[in-house]
Amino acid sequence: MSKSGITPSPDPVVLEPERWAKGVWLFRDQTLQRLEILLDEAFRIPGTNVRFGIDGVIGLVPGLGDVLAGLLSLIIPLAAWMRGVPYIALIRMAVNLGIGVLVGSIPLLGDVFDIAWKANRRNYQLMRRHLGEPRRHTWKDWVFLLTIAIALGIVFATPVILVVWLLSLVYRST
Repeated sequence: MSKSGITPSPDPVVLEPERWAKGVWLFRDQTLQRLEILLDEAFRIPGTNVRFGIDGVIGLVPGLGDVLAGLLSLIIPLAAWMRGVPYIALIRMAVNLGIGVLVGSIPLLGDVFDIAWKANRRNYQLMRRHLGEPRRHTWKDWVFLLTIAIALGIVFATPVILVVWLLSLVYRST
């Protein structure tokens, strides 16, 4: 007993929550690489060097296929975030997935694009690069994001410009 009359408790035991302990295998390099291969490169078209994964196959199911593939594809960026990959790389990963899901939702043409784009492969390589060289961003990272920002600006500005132009035509004709 101490001077205060209170028995000191033993050192606290910190237990890792079971839900994280059970899911750790999902974020290992080996598992993420296997996922990337399964989604983007598991199969080869005979007689060619063209590889595709289940992302391209389940994308053939209208509507639901691209959503399911997109959900599976979120595992790599989630693992990258948990490992501390810089935000610029995470944004690039999100844009890669967004492009894949958006263009992939176009029937047939989108599936061909998915096979060529390989968002999961791009994201896995981004994660590996940024984990291997933390805090090092290349000019390609910034140019990619700037290009996407400009493209989004054009997409959102175009309807506004068209409405203003149409209103000016209506105003002049009256």
